[in-house]
Amino acid sequence: MVARSLPGTGGRLAIIAGAGALPHHVAEAARRQGEDPFIIALSREADADWTGFDYAVLAIGDFAAISRTFEKEGIDRVVLSGGVRRRPEWRDIRPTLRTLAKVPSVLRTLVSGGDDAVLRMAMDLIEASGARVIGAQEVVPNLLADTGPLGAHTPTDDDRRDIEAGIAAANALGALDVGQGAVAVGGRVIALEGAEGTDAMLARVAALKVEGRVSTRRRGVLVKLCKPQQDERADLPSIGPSTVAGAEAAGLAGIAVEAGRALVLERSQLVERADKSGLFILGVERGRYGSRR
Repeated sequence: MVARSLPGTGGRLAIIAGAGALPHHVAEAARRQGEDPFIIALSREADADWTGFDYAVLAIGDFAAISRTFEKEGIDRVVLSGGVRRRPEWRDIRPTLRTLAKVPSVLRTLVSGGDDAVLRMAMDLIEASGARVIGAQEVVPNLLADTGPLGAHTPTDDDRRDIEAGIAAANALGALDVGQGAVAVGGRVIALEGAEGTDAMLARVAALKVEGRVSTRRRGVLVKLCKPQQDERADLPSIGPSTVAGAEAAGLAGIAVEAGRALVLERSQLVERADKSGLFILGVERGRYGSRR
């Protein structure tokens, strides 16, 4: 029988799930740690099959319903996981009495705030509803990338130059609150991650190579880092087997992610695929590369 909460926590874990496979991976990993997570699947966002988990489908701005669910299920900790493709409109916001006074600032943030500002606002509202927001890594720390190679392959000197270029680009992109990833080929940045996400960016790189707009003689590297101002309780960079497949299709030499601040999903399958494809997977420390431009 799975415990509803870990010993000493006093309450149950909830996962507010958006789009993509990440929420399901986090839920399964939390269950292996002894949790019985309750899933709040965001309507028009969450696309995983939650059969086998306790769950409710709620609107992204319905904080009144979310608060009632917290109380009913004994929720004291919340993990935010997965993508959100659309922002709630003002008519979607259903506050609680505790959050009513925050509505004017909520509307301003929805209109003009960047992704990080919206995430911080959501976390403030959740905590005003009586639960504490924590990062997925607090529940399942073994999802975090380690420093150094994760598989059999290591980067060449040319690959390391691409990593440096990718880190510089990802830092600049993150500071603008736009994305977390960049692709560099031959020391030149050729793609930046936007709202379309990493997989779509890699598909774009593959198309550029097919069209001859990027040299196929040099392979290139995908770099994913936290934004400089990132709140580590939500939206950590993540990679999984699909990322490796996309990098392989784009003809890249490997993937570099920020050690200790990026999630590695389905690690054994990811490493197996990378090893077979001849790609390196590397956990990097931002400061180690950032000073060597």
